[in-house]
Amino acid sequence: MVSIQEEIASQPVVWRLAVEAARECAADLPAAGERVAMIGCGTSHYIGQSIATLRESRGLGETDAFTASEFPSSRDYSRVIAITRSGTTTEVIRALEETGVPSLALTAVADAPVARVAGETVALGFADEEAVVQTRFATAALAFCRTWLGFADDIDAAAIDVERGNGAPEGVTGFDHFVFLGVGDTVGLAREAALKLEESAGVWTEAFPAMEYRHGPITAAGPTTLVWPLGPVDGAVLSAAEATGATIAPAGPDPLVELVSIQRAAVELAASRGRDPNFPEHLTRSVVLG
Repeated sequence: MVSIQEEIASQPVVWRLAVEAARECAADLPAAGERVAMIGCGTSHYIGQSIATLRESRGLGETDAFTASEFPSSRDYSRVIAITRSGTTTEVIRALEETGVPSLALTAVADAPVARVAGETVALGFADEEAVVQTRFATAALAFCRTWLGFADDIDAAAIDVERGNGAPEGVTGFDHFVFLGVGDTVGLAREAALKLEESAGVWTEAFPAMEYRHGPITAAGPTTLVWPLGPVDGAVLSAAEATGATIAPAGPDPLVELVSIQRAAVELAASRGRDPNFPEHLTRSVVLG
């Protein structure tokens, strides 16, 4: 069986394949000016949030992100993009069945049930995983979508950074409270980072738009808190967090690279707590409702 550690280490190769896949199907992806909705659940929703914000910041068209169960099917969009690793998630399939909008499913399994309800399907089979906790499919979907939005060169640079070696921050097991802060397209990634540690290690995690952190949540910080910014964060926010006794993790050059460090931190924390990061208790690969 392939372990989650091996799947994490494989990401530079997977990202480059995702770039190629996005280039091959570029004509099938939403063009500039189309009104797009991104839907998904859990990790896939957070990746969709990041992409929605990034697309709008590039001036490519109005883009919203919804958890699949809360997708307003009556709203008028040019296209709906569903991200779903297994292609079996009940809420995603229901949302696509109920909308009359042209849709595309980004999945890891070509013949999954989602392919029967989506107008088009892009299968990133090379990014599929054995571990329940998502790592490389999530970042492959991010690399695919970033290529669609014009960031392929940045992805190759990120892959090189990971190949040179990056791990969890030193002493990560000494913390019991983790706060991830994001700005713009990294807000969704901060939420994914928090989910990753929560799923794998069962630790106390939080995620916020960086400027919101001082509006209440900072009061829970203390000497066993690690505040981890994804991308540039206002220095005043980090100074305020440091004043609580919290430790500030240095922000990396690319949030895609940071996600790998966070995944490795999740595995290390899980091991320190006697948990299996491949198959955490109470989690399944997909949520299929009866």
